[in-house]
Amino acid sequence: MRRTIPPLAAVAAAYAVLQLCYAVAHMDLGWDESVYLSQVDPGSPAAYFSAPRSRGISFLAAPVVALTPSTTALRVTMALLSSAALYGAFAVWRPLLGRGRTALAAALFAGLWITVLSGPEVMPNLWIALAAVAATGFFVRARDGAGGRTLAGLAAALAAAALLRAPDAVWLALPLLVTCATVRAWRRPRVAAAVLGGLAAGGAQWAVEAYVRFGGIAQRLADSSDTEGGMGAHLGAGLTAARRSLNGPQLCRPCRIAAPSVTHSLWWLLLPVLVAAACTLALRGHARDGRGTRAVVLLPVACALSLAAPYLLLLDYSAPRFLLPAYALLALPVADLAARAPAACRAGPRRWAVAAVLCAVLAAHLSVQLKELRVNTADARDTAVRYRRAAEGLRRLGLSAPCTVTGPRAQPVAYAAGCASAQTMGNNRSTTDAALARTARRMPMAVLYDPADPYLPPYARTWRPHELPGTDWIAYVP
Repeated sequence: MRRTIPPLAAVAAAYAVLQLCYAVAHMDLGWDESVYLSQVDPGSPAAYFSAPRSRGISFLAAPVVALTPSTTALRVTMALLSSAALYGAFAVWRPLLGRGRTALAAALFAGLWITVLSGPEVMPNLWIALAAVAATGFFVRARDGAGGRTLAGLAAALAAAALLRAPDAVWLALPLLVTCATVRAWRRPRVAAAVLGGLAAGGAQWAVEAYVRFGGIAQRLADSSDTEGGMGAHLGAGLTAARRSLNGPQLCRPCRIAAPSVTHSLWWLLLPVLVAAACTLALRGHARDGRGTRAVVLLPVACALSLAAPYLLLLDYSAPRFLLPAYALLALPVADLAARAPAACRAGPRRWAVAAVLCAVLAAHLSVQLKELRVNTADARDTAVRYRRAAEGLRRLGLSAPCTVTGPRAQPVAYAAGCASAQTMGNNRSTTDAALARTARRMPMAVLYDPADPYLPPYARTWRPHELPGTDWIAYVP
């Protein structure tokens, strides 16, 4: 007998191929990646690590960085790991949704351009999304007397989420804890203990660092809010920003660009309608098929809304990656709804017609996502290439470790050059002009100057300017 590839495994393999073909080749490191990697790179000084960040993604990449400085090796490793994680996270749902629907949900999520682009990147958002899918699946399976493995999986998934981004893990856990308190099937100490234990285990490092570096958890949260521009100061502005940045740029701050066309954002506009339809069927009891309950639909939706709320309601800017956890969770009820549509028709031509229409819609959606993937991959590559060219220019000017770089985009350029980075203003403020003036007297130093952001610190105004070819930037050196 010829063995067939399981549908979910095929989706994970296709996801890996997409990453290797479109998002890995020739893509240098981005700004945030340089910050995360510098924390564990033995050959680079650690960049300033601001209050909102968590160290889980740095720990994940640490073994690769310790073995090789190759960006390509790092990209390939992260692509393979993210594909395996996609398979593992959605596999938790196979006993609940069945093989076909689980694979469809994974395909819907993996087919988004931001999911493909995030796979090989050293960024936490995709990994939080996959941890959320796994945690919610284990929680649904934990009803009515779960075994130890299910509870261990639940705790491990929440611990991973907390290690990757502690505040997001709390938002993920809130609907689960409310369910533990209000729904009889989950009202058992072992389930609540698994949720709280996972949070505590994964969030311990973040909490300890809060006291060591920021003066406590409350102060770290306050500093995080300041870094984000004052969370809650522009209530609901994140929703508008999320729509505008749906197809890029990767960070929209401030977000004053025009929203994408309807043809390139229709899936996003229809997503609430599809989710509402799935929830309506679940509440009416039509979503039961012997493999699950209403919770299979309602819990992923509740967790998705909870995870999306701070980004949509409390921030005044956005990035496509911010909503990856919500997209991953909402793919589950949408896939379930899509699979039910043909089954609701009588066997015959009508059922085949509905299935054909759904396939055509999916193909059109994926073609749009592929186009956006190409555009955004090129943009990310061009931006990262400018960082590398700036670093090469600094090395030609004589900067070598130990050295310091300050000014706009100092963090990624300094990491590429093997230097320390420092800022005296903005979200990554870590020192003062006086301290940098003293630093310049004892080690090589450069101030990056961007004509579009024309500020030069007083101590550097007598330094020699040098154009950095291919960047439109100028470096001032003593």
